[in-house]
Amino acid sequence: IVTKQNRTLTLNIHNGRGRGNLGTLTIRAEECVASKNVVEMTFRCSDLDNKDLFSKSDPFLKISRNVETGGFIPICKTEVVNNNLNPSWKPVCLTMQQFVSKENPLLIECFDFNSSGNHQLIGKIQKSVAELETLYQTKSGANLSFPGNREKVLKGRIFVDKFVEKQVYSFLDYISSGFELNFMVAVDFTASNGNPTSPNSLHYIDPSYRLNAYQQAIMEVGEVIQFYDSDRKFPAWGFGGRTPNGSISHCFNLNGSPSDFEVVGVEGIMSAYTSALHNVTLHGPTLFGQVINKAANIASHSVFCNEAKYYVLLIITDGVVSNLQETMDALVKASDLPLSILIVGVGNADFKAMEILDADNGCRLESSTGRIATRDIVQFVPMREVHSTGG
Repeated sequence: IVTKQNRTLTLNIHNGRGRGNLGTLTIRAEECVASKNVVEMTFRCSDLDNKDLFSKSDPFLKISRNVETGGFIPICKTEVVNNNLNPSWKPVCLTMQQFVSKENPLLIECFDFNSSGNHQLIGKIQKSVAELETLYQTKSGANLSFPGNREKVLKGRIFVDKFVEKQVYSFLDYISSGFELNFMVAVDFTASNGNPTSPNSLHYIDPSYRLNAYQQAIMEVGEVIQFYDSDRKFPAWGFGGRTPNGSISHCFNLNGSPSDFEVVGVEGIMSAYTSALHNVTLHGPTLFGQVINKAANIASHSVFCNEAKYYVLLIITDGVVSNLQETMDALVKASDLPLSILIVGVGNADFKAMEILDADNGCRLESSTGRIATRDIVQFVPMREVHSTGG
């Protein structure tokens, strides 16, 4: 339904006993999103008050929005810039769901970071997104103030060095617009999978051709998606293994080629995977960051070249990711690209931590710099649950 141009499907109604012409049922799909608008801004401050005795302040910004019930709720924060009274921060990205409207007041507070968590307020300002856009257009700054019996206007000022308003599209937007699906896969080669020569290993290749957990995941996902990928050329990588040159790699070409990472068809993935098990030594740790960044670079290049392609990366793993924040940073960075990531957990590990990446609880991922993901691009599925439900 969602791939049809008008997202509408009309079906004839029958009674199940061969009698038809009992009327029609029309189904229309509609995505319930308040707005797809996103604003990306880069902030800078000058002449901040120094709150430290023996060095300069370590400032960061916290942005909160006004709520109808009164007060403000935090929606974003920047990274900390150490020892600097004229800091510039990395861009922050705010969705319409976060700031509600361009006229809604935002409270921007500048704090001096303290490792104890008792951050000191340097100054604050209240501006709407529309007013911040005006600051950018006029290339002017606004003075911070400090609360008290009489609010004190400070010398320190805040500037908006970048202001970009854009729309962020969902998976449904891409597919219903005629984007072609492109399949990519990454396989976990960490030692926790067990020695591949042992029948107890998740990587064991059974002489009787019984598929192991990784082969099942490749077949079950790949055989569905490959029919939506016209050239059937799939990027395929491994991670967490020691390659033949002796280095531990968290993104190596599954086919062993030094330059070409594509294989042909699901059968090509299966063949490259089997070959890699004979040439790569299982190692660790479990890191997704490099694989996600590689997939994101491919999707970004496709956008730059105006190609109508949507990418689906399948990551198959036996364990919880070792560096969760690195993975979250990579996912947030990739969240405005035509890319979705399906993580399939194999084996009997406790995958509860993976639910953080999935973000199905309505809480979008946040990077280490405080940037919020523009959309949820991750779906985590434990293989054992799929098979136990007959899915």
